[in-house]
Amino acid sequence: MIIRLHKQARTTPAVRAEIQAATGSNVELARRYNVSVLTIAKWRKRDHVEDRSHTAHRLQTTLLPAQELIAVALRKMLKLGLDDLLVVVREFLNPHVSRSGLDRCLRRHGVGSLRDLEPVASHDKPQPKAFKHYEPGYVHIDVKYLPQMPDETQRRYLFVAIDRATRWVFVQLRPHKTAAAAQAFLAALSKAAPFKLRTLLTDNGSEFTDRLFNKQKQASGDHEFDRLCAALGIEHRLTKPRHPQTNGMVERFNGRISEVLATNRFRSGEDLSHTIERYVWLYNQHLPQRALGHQTPLQAMKQWQKDQPELFVKRVSNRPGLDT
Repeated sequence: MIIRLHKQARTTPAVRAEIQAATGSNVELARRYNVSVLTIAKWRKRDHVEDRSHTAHRLQTTLLPAQELIAVALRKMLKLGLDDLLVVVREFLNPHVSRSGLDRCLRRHGVGSLRDLEPVASHDKPQPKAFKHYEPGYVHIDVKYLPQMPDETQRRYLFVAIDRATRWVFVQLRPHKTAAAAQAFLAALSKAAPFKLRTLLTDNGSEFTDRLFNKQKQASGDHEFDRLCAALGIEHRLTKPRHPQTNGMVERFNGRISEVLATNRFRSGEDLSHTIERYVWLYNQHLPQRALGHQTPLQAMKQWQKDQPELFVKRVSNRPGLDT
């Protein structure tokens, strides 16, 4: 029988068994077997004579257990590559995590390979109906309330625009939720968007339309936002009243912003602005999406420009997507 001993072991299994069966003090046995008193005490306490594993009982990792669960959930939900996930984890969970440490975490939880996360194709399951094909330029717009910070005298509003084809997001922080603020946001969007704005879809808020605020309950076309759309050659469409799901794409992004707000503490309004700016930058440039063939919005936009340059008015660049 081959006995595997630690390379610095001073005793054999037979000697250890003798120590466990022997009588006398630890000092006496240490002299008899020419080992330390601690060695005698150690083997007397144990009920076996084999060496234990020298693997660390607790893994040295900078991620807390809760942070590991969040990282694994992001991996499963967004199908992020290791480097993209590392950017997100360092930005929002733990700035000190290493690439190798994150890789070991994913492997421990069984999500080390993205191929293993792909669903197995089933020929019996009916295929979902494909969405209508859209080109860049069909943009959803909405407004989200932001919490008031201790150094602010009033709450601010986040105007959000997301392109249906590329999922590219542009946001702007405004102190008021008015028609003038909506006009300013549209003017900034038209300058920032590298593609031609063709259609805008908004809800029926007073900052966008007078549809629900006149006797005819129809948009008159004289609203400030409508006039700017007409001047820019943009079609303005409205969602059905009390049907926010019609504008579900931008509503889902607002849900992402809500999660960011709920999982971070902000010292000031400026801190809040910087956090939103970082998230929009991550979303546009580092978060691949299944609807885009696991591309980021910026990669999808560059591909569109390569295939159909006539849809664009300027070269796609790495814009952060936030205008304060």
